[in-house]
Amino acid sequence: MSEVTDGAELTERVAVLRRFKGLLEQQRGRFLNYLSLLERQETAIGSGSGEEILAHVELERSIVADIFSMQKVINPLEDMYRTIVTPGFVDEEIPALKVSLEGMKTKVQAHSAKNRRLLSDRMGEIRREMDILNDNPFVQKAKLSGYGTTTTASLVDLKG
Repeated sequence: MSEVTDGAELTERVAVLRRFKGLLEQQRGRFLNYLSLLERQETAIGSGSGEEILAHVELERSIVADIFSMQKVINPLEDMYRTIVTPGFVDEEIPALKVSLEGMKTKVQAHSAKNRRLLSDRMGEIRREMDILNDNPFVQKAKLSGYGTTTTASLVDLKG
């Protein structure tokens, strides 16, 4: 009877191990996609295309949400993995995957911080350009004269 239990237990351990490895590899793939997106986003920030930057930011939000949701699944599975692994059993792939993930996470954080700085600098440039435009005497005169504003008639001549 204990052989059957041992066989079922071994099957469960192998299944948990495979699932855990698979999730870690998927998470690594997500980090690679995110890093690629950050590189494209950096290029978009440099070009100054607002629509392209917005598209990258929206895509970035979805990737980050996906990474966090995947991590919510990985954490309990990792706890399960730790409890079922017998002392002395070492799977070389798991530590290597975890080191790889941590390295990618560090790269992603650094690149994301760099993009935030670039975006902040770009927004500062745009604000300065707007201030220069607002200080332009032609723009001031147009604002004072009401140019570009819509007005409605308050009196209507019915006799023509």
